[in-house]
Amino acid sequence: MNRRAPLPGAAELFRPTGEPGWFDTARPTTHRASGGSGRRGTGRQKHDTKITVYVSDEELLALEHARLALRAEHGLAVDRGRVVREAIAVLLADFDENGAESVLVRRLHQERHQEGHQELGQELRQGDER
Repeated sequence: MNRRAPLPGAAELFRPTGEPGWFDTARPTTHRASGGSGRRGTGRQKHDTKITVYVSDEELLALEHARLALRAEHGLAVDRGRVVREAIAVLLADFDENGAESVLVRRLHQERHQEGHQELGQELRQGDER
C-alpha cells in the first residue's frame, strides 16, 4: 500500500495561468513624457526581472509597518514586493506627469544639496586641523 499523496507533475505546476497574449514581449516599454497617471504596479503575477535593493534597518521596518497597516486597517494582504512595485509605479507616474516638479526630482535635489553641505563641512573641518 502506497501512503504517499499523489503530487502534480511539472506540466501542471508550470502551466500558463494568464490569458494568452496578455503580455506582448515584442513591444518595448517607452518612457512617456506626459499623461503618466495610468501607470500601475504589476500586482500578483510572475515577474521575470529581478533587482536587488539595499535598504537601512529603519527603511525595512517602515516598509513592514506599512504592509501590516495595509492588512490591519484596510484588509489588504500584500507582500513587501507588491508595496514596493506600487510605490515605484506611483513615483514614476508623478515623474511622468510633473517632470522637474515631481516628488522624485525634488527629493533627489534636496538629497544632493544636503550631501554638498556635508562635504563642504568636512573640507572646512579638515582645513582647520591643518
